[in-house]
Amino acid sequence: MPLLVVGTVAYDSIQTPSGQVTEETGGSATYFSLAASRFAHVRLVAAVGEDFPDERRAIFAERDIDTSALEVVPGGLTFRWAGRYEGDMNVAETLDTQLNVLGTFQPRLSPGCAKTPFVFLANAAPRVQASVLDQTPGRRFAMLDTMNLWIDHERDALLEVLRRVDGVVMNDEEARSLTGERNLIRAGNRVLELGPKVALIKKGEHGAFLFSTYMFHALPAYPVGEVVDPTGAGDSFAGGLMGYLARTGRVTIGNLKRGMVYGTVAASFTVEDFGTRALAQATRDDFEVRFHEFLHFVT
Repeated sequence: MPLLVVGTVAYDSIQTPSGQVTEETGGSATYFSLAASRFAHVRLVAAVGEDFPDERRAIFAERDIDTSALEVVPGGLTFRWAGRYEGDMNVAETLDTQLNVLGTFQPRLSPGCAKTPFVFLANAAPRVQASVLDQTPGRRFAMLDTMNLWIDHERDALLEVLRRVDGVVMNDEEARSLTGERNLIRAGNRVLELGPKVALIKKGEHGAFLFSTYMFHALPAYPVGEVVDPTGAGDSFAGGLMGYLARTGRVTIGNLKRGMVYGTVAASFTVEDFGTRALAQATRDDFEVRFHEFLHFVT
């Protein structure tokens, strides 16, 4: 089944102990789409400026990703983010953020996009996420991502959106901030009380937790020899998970657990090089090889 993602396409400038890059193609929707497209047809909704040339779209054209809803804002500039990782590779120090076209982005879904059964709301202002939910009344499963900015400054609006979605994915610090619980098990259960039936809490190199109204599940990260750049790993994880769910067309506990493994595999490719380089080159066969390797690690 097709899968809709509403998020960002961006230029990222990144510094890590392994080096640095300037204006790599990034953004939440980019990483998510590259991972999810290994399993399902992806419809990408985002906005870029006139400084995003056609050759940058090649990263999408080579995959099963529909970019007809990638809006080019006349006279606008593409969203830019600059960050640095030092020591703790799970946390980035933001050096610069330029919202540019993202500051006024209001997604307007085509009839085809609005009928997409699986919907992922990448990190964005709650009002943007609510607008997408308003436009997709027939969706089968919707999951959102968020961040501390919205938790701290738009909590009420975020809580309203959480009541309307089926699932949420966030990192451990975001879960603690949202719920006020330091213990992640209590935090995950508290997230479920806010409305979602499924809560995925990412712990970076330490894996992820799955909470649902029926069960609890923990999964370690895929062992990677060297983490070059963790940017986008969380979005890649969500893409692998949601892509697999869309491929099966069924949201079951078994599919969620299997989707977590594919998400972990997607993230493992992402961190092995700067930006989307390693993830973009990984084939479906590469995913399957690493998937089965990972199963041997955890069973």
